[in-house]
Amino acid sequence: MGKTSKDKRDIYYRQAKEEGWRARSAFKLLHIHDAYGILNGVRRAVDLCAAPGSWSQVLSRKLYDPCQNDAEKLATKIIAVDLQAMAPIRGVVQLQGDITKESTAEAIISHFGTDGEEKAQLVVCDGAPDVTGVHEMDEYMQHQLLVSALSIATVVLETGGCFVAKIFKGNATGLLSTQMQIFFNKFDIYKPPSSRSSSIEAFVVCSDFCLPPGYIPQVINTARDDIRILAQRTGSEVNRSLVPFIACGDLDGHTSFNNPSEDESDASDIMDDIKYDYDSFMSDELYPQEFKQVYEELQYTRITSLQ
Repeated sequence: MGKTSKDKRDIYYRQAKEEGWRARSAFKLLHIHDAYGILNGVRRAVDLCAAPGSWSQVLSRKLYDPCQNDAEKLATKIIAVDLQAMAPIRGVVQLQGDITKESTAEAIISHFGTDGEEKAQLVVCDGAPDVTGVHEMDEYMQHQLLVSALSIATVVLETGGCFVAKIFKGNATGLLSTQMQIFFNKFDIYKPPSSRSSSIEAFVVCSDFCLPPGYIPQVINTARDDIRILAQRTGSEVNRSLVPFIACGDLDGHTSFNNPSEDESDASDIMDDIKYDYDSFMSDELYPQEFKQVYEELQYTRITSLQ
């Protein structure tokens, strides 16, 4: 354990202590800004999954100036959202909420003026789920968290805005790129120098936000919502086409458990008919059979929990 602690105390760890950052991850956002200039001209920003608050600190120091006049201070809005409470940060409004809930998006919008006429210019998210140790499952869960962050961004971002979020690199990167380019004209994946080389994390950097014509923003939670029903609620044909694709990876699509017309007594028969389709990264050439069995058991557990 002592060795692990020493390994974490790299140059950015020590520098974070010296400069008063709450975590070394502050340098990741600073490096992303150095590479892409995401904070230039920004006055309204949202930090999702903000705890312990290092990214909110960066936003505070870069965007909020205590020497500004009252009008300029009012024009600067920084909203930090997390399920956990954080110690106060100058110029940052904190919301305790779940980013997978529509009420959280509405609470964020309410801070950007009457009826949200001034939306956020930047949405960032450095959140990550608790890792299981199974890379493919961790990548999947991170992807779903990213879907939730993206869906909130579509609600609170103004046209031309930017979105930055953590991802776990893997075989789903190509799909992720296609999904992001639905909403952003510019998309890149960047690994800042402050991100440890041993880490599988990287960051999506998306800019020039623009909603597809006819699309109505929705807050998506693949673990809670039936994506097919969710896509129909707005009445938009565009949503019916895009929402299932944006939430690609939701295992509801392999079954008909959530079909309102399905008789619940037939659930056991449906289970007998389930077939698992493995992605290319689960091929026999890349992974041993026992690993595939673990992956299948994890899929089975998730499916049964959704009944």
